[in-house]
Amino acid sequence: MSYYFVIVGTKDNPVYEAELGVPVGRSDAQLGKRHLNQFVAHSSLDVIEEMMWSTNALYLKTVDRYNDKTVSGYVTPSNVKLLLIHENKADDGVKNFLTECHELYIKVLLSPFYEPNMPIRSVAFDNKIRMAARRYL
Repeated sequence: MSYYFVIVGTKDNPVYEAELGVPVGRSDAQLGKRHLNQFVAHSSLDVIEEMMWSTNALYLKTVDRYNDKTVSGYVTPSNVKLLLIHENKADDGVKNFLTECHELYIKVLLSPFYEPNMPIRSVAFDNKIRMAARRYL
């Protein structure tokens, strides 16, 4: 089962993205799937913008659906959005994953070498996101 995770900055720019649970060898079909995931994530941003004003919760649960894919959203207090595109999955695991990713993102923000809304290129951050995905998803 594959997952697509993206962190979207306050200027609606992708800060970090990862395909989780995908084999290392990449084919053209998987590349097309990545573009589809990016499209679905981008189209879900409008729904998240509407939902975040109607609730105080950070975790927005299911915000959108596309065919067999479900988009779960999480909005930080600083208006950074975390999106996970997945197939139907237990809600608790997705919530725990997004909460841990938020905590990891906060740790990146605390670094004096990182500017907000800039792409995260840290290998350590990527490894921790992938470990969280293995643990919760």
